[in-house]
Amino acid sequence: MIRKIAAHYALIDGQLRRNIVVSVDHNRQITSIDEHTSLDNVAGVEFYPGILMPGMVNLHCHLELSYLRGAIEQNSGFAGFARAIGSVRNNYTDEERIHAASVADSTMWEEGIEAVLDIANDDLVMRVKERSHIEYMTLFEVFGLTTPNIDSHNNLASKWAMSSVTPHSTYSLQDGVFRAATNQNNSTLSIHMLESTDEVELYHHNGSLWQWYERMGWECDFLNYKTPAQRIVESVASDKRTVLVHGCQATANDLAILNKHFTTPVTWALCPESNRYISNSKPPVELLRSTNSRIAIGTDSLASARHLSMVGNMLLLGDVPLNELLTWATLNGAMAMGLDSRLGSIEVGKAPGLVILEKADLHNMRLTEESQTRRIV
Repeated sequence: MIRKIAAHYALIDGQLRRNIVVSVDHNRQITSIDEHTSLDNVAGVEFYPGILMPGMVNLHCHLELSYLRGAIEQNSGFAGFARAIGSVRNNYTDEERIHAASVADSTMWEEGIEAVLDIANDDLVMRVKERSHIEYMTLFEVFGLTTPNIDSHNNLASKWAMSSVTPHSTYSLQDGVFRAATNQNNSTLSIHMLESTDEVELYHHNGSLWQWYERMGWECDFLNYKTPAQRIVESVASDKRTVLVHGCQATANDLAILNKHFTTPVTWALCPESNRYISNSKPPVELLRSTNSRIAIGTDSLASARHLSMVGNMLLLGDVPLNELLTWATLNGAMAMGLDSRLGSIEVGKAPGLVILEKADLHNMRLTEESQTRRIV
C-alpha cells in the first residue's frame, strides 16, 4: 500500500517547499516526490499542518545514562559534573538503568529520531538498542588517564553489531591509548572537544582539571601538543570520519588547524541543552557557520539535560534559518554517521522516516516554544 503524505511545507534539498506530496511504500521507502499546484486536487493525500521532514539524527547521546535524569545539580561546572557522575552512578540497579533507557528510546522514536550515534561505557542497555526501531551506532568510549589499553573496549565492540571504539576526549587519555582508540577501523569517531575552559587551560597547566589531576597524582603525557586541536590533527588520520562534540571554546585558529588537516570535513555535534545544564555556556554557532563548518545536533544524556528533544536543542541555537537548522538535525547527522545513502533527506529510494514539525511560526519560518515533532512514518 502506498501512502501519500503532504504538509504546509516539506524539507526538500535543504529548502522548505510548498505543494509537495511524498509517497512511501509499506517498507517506508520513498517512491515518489511530486509537486502539485493544488493539493486539494490530489486524491488520497494525508495532509498534516506543519513542516514535513525526514527522520532526525541525534549525533551525540549517552542512552545508558538516562537513569541519572535530575540526579546531578545544574550549573555544577565541568569538573564538578565529572566528579558527580562518579559519585552517583552506582546508586541505581541494573533494572532501573534498563527501564530508564527503554523509556528514553521510546520517546526519541515517537518524536521522530531515526538514528543515534550513541556513546557507551558498558553493554547493559545494548539489548534495548537492538530491539529499538531507531538505528543505533554505538561507540564504546575509552576513558581515564590510568587506562592502560583498549583491549576491553575492543572486546565489547566485537560482541555487538554497529559498534566500535572511540576516545572520550583530548583531556582524559594518555597519548598512546588515545592514538590506539582513533585508529581501529573505518567507522565514525566521536570525541568530546573544547567543551569548557578547563580543557583549554589544562594544556597550559592551569584550571580546575589541572588542579584535580594534580591532587589525584595523575600526570598527562600529551600536553606537548599545546592545544586540543593540535592533538587531534597529529593523532587522527586526515580521512577519518570524525565528530567533534560541543566545541564551546573553539576559536577561529582551532577551526583553521582542523580544516587544513581533514580531507573529509569534521562534523561538530552541538548539544546546547547540555552546555546550558552543566555550565551555562553556548556553542560557537556563528563562528562555525562563518567558516562553513558542518554542523549537526545531539542531545547528550539525561544526566546533563532536561530532555532528549532535538527541537528543544534547536531552540537554543539562536537566529538560524529554519531550513538550515532542520538540515543540521537530519542530513548532516546522517552524513557524519555514513548513513546518508539511506537516511537524512527526503529522496526517492531512501527510507528516512517522515516526521511532522508542528506549531512552528510558518509566517516567519521560526521555531516557537510550543514547537514539537512527531513521527508520521
